[in-house]
Amino acid sequence: MKKIPIGISDFKKIMDENFFFVDKSLLIKEIIEDGAEVILFTRPRRFGKTLNMSMLKYFFSITEQNNRRLFRHLNIFEETYMMEKQGTYPVIFITLKDEKHRQFTQFKKSFALLMSEIYKQHLYLLEGTQLLPSEKEYIQQIINKETDEVELQKSLLLLSSYLYKYHQQKVIILIDEYDVPLQEAYIYGYYDEMIYFMRNFFSAGLKDNVYLEKAILTGVLRIAKESVFSGLNNLETYSILKSKYSQYFGFVETEVEQLLSYYGLEKKMGDIRTWYNGYTFGTHVIYNPWSILHFVKDPGAGFRAYWVNTAENGLLRTLFAKANKNIKKELEQLIKGETVIQPIDETIVMPEVEQTEANIWSFLLFTGYLRAAHQEIEESLHVDLQIPNTEVLTLFKQIILSWFQVRTADTFSLLLKSLTNGDIESFEDALSDLIEQTISYFDVGQESEKFYHALVLGMLVSLENEYTIKSNRESGYGRYDIMLIPKQRGKYGIVIEFKSVNKRKKETLEEAARAAVQQIRDKQYKKELLSLGIPSILEIGIAFDGKKVCVKKG
Repeated sequence: MKKIPIGISDFKKIMDENFFFVDKSLLIKEIIEDGAEVILFTRPRRFGKTLNMSMLKYFFSITEQNNRRLFRHLNIFEETYMMEKQGTYPVIFITLKDEKHRQFTQFKKSFALLMSEIYKQHLYLLEGTQLLPSEKEYIQQIINKETDEVELQKSLLLLSSYLYKYHQQKVIILIDEYDVPLQEAYIYGYYDEMIYFMRNFFSAGLKDNVYLEKAILTGVLRIAKESVFSGLNNLETYSILKSKYSQYFGFVETEVEQLLSYYGLEKKMGDIRTWYNGYTFGTHVIYNPWSILHFVKDPGAGFRAYWVNTAENGLLRTLFAKANKNIKKELEQLIKGETVIQPIDETIVMPEVEQTEANIWSFLLFTGYLRAAHQEIEESLHVDLQIPNTEVLTLFKQIILSWFQVRTADTFSLLLKSLTNGDIESFEDALSDLIEQTISYFDVGQESEKFYHALVLGMLVSLENEYTIKSNRESGYGRYDIMLIPKQRGKYGIVIEFKSVNKRKKETLEEAARAAVQQIRDKQYKKELLSLGIPSILEIGIAFDGKKVCVKKG
């Protein structure tokens, strides 16, 4: 039985150590046949980008000629012409996934260390006579981290030139998670410095580089050309909206079925679809590989939000915190299973990501929190957006709940203050707002009086330090709904009676509220308060009709 490769992105380790591998090797063929010199794949995090880049490294690398065996049982092995390219190119493989820093100076130190390690992978360049002494000296400077910012920006170009001179073969450059430093720089406020650095680094290494055979980049977002890929006319981007390459990141249906069959979990396919399916990349329906592998490894743990719970979500939290009312309303629509149609921009300018609704929706789509159910290109790209599956739905519900808690806190405070001060008009407004906000979360059902009685009583519990709160007790000639008995002199005693509108009698809300007040008087509910020596008493009738409310006092 093969092991499950949770968090393992080294292709060679997976093939050598008996891990289950979902065969994506025909990606190699498509890349070789692609006429683009520089290719950018944008996909959500943990959808197999790094593993695919590792596979490309082991396939192409001229220092990995003995790795032909790794591909023996994969689809690419049947492509004789393609296999002739195995082990024939110098490869530079850089991953920027760990370049997360709070300051630009920290990034530069870390990047210098990273390039030092990259150069160490090619120490053989110091041997032989292919390179000039000055070039070998520069290599040593990079390894020893003795270079300045400008030299670091040229380090990719220079390494490709050295590899070409040594091997007499053009170079393949692989840059994984290229946008991680840019997102971190935006979050921590040094975006302009980072853009300047990365623009120069990419421009030197990828633009008009005569030593370059092909460059492959991966990331989550396509940062606008004007920002980081300025002048890079040889770049072709394949986002989740493009059909080409759409099956190579994440699992397609047949791959999930084969995986479940291998581990004897075929009966779980229906639940897998509900929890982890739903993404649309180009023409393919895609499953979340990270969550599926976690489930298969421990099916007894049940279906959980594995992918959602791995996210730091720093930028996501920022966007949601600043979202306007329109976005919040449409997110609530999405939670109900509805579709919202929004304009989508395939390129992201990070400083503008919070400024327009289109940027926010684009960010949510390309980071994997929404799916494109349908897209239309007229004057601009418009996409039908949906929540892809149950896993992502759990996150959105948490977000909506947090909004609900924040926005109801102020309203709730106003409701209690206005009630105890006898400001019935403000109390009615606050109660109406709270009902409007909560109605999506609670089912009123047919017995609205009982529902609202319980709802208001629950709210008033917060006053128990100031009042003795009683419910459904006898006083006078009947049983009142709610009574608030003040613990300090000078405060109002309060009696509350609830009424639902009698639609058969064509009763209005105001009539029902006045009837509630009249019942308090007729039944003499305030008798208990008077017996306690409380002179100031509020008699409040509250009437409901669905989400509508009316409050009257005697």
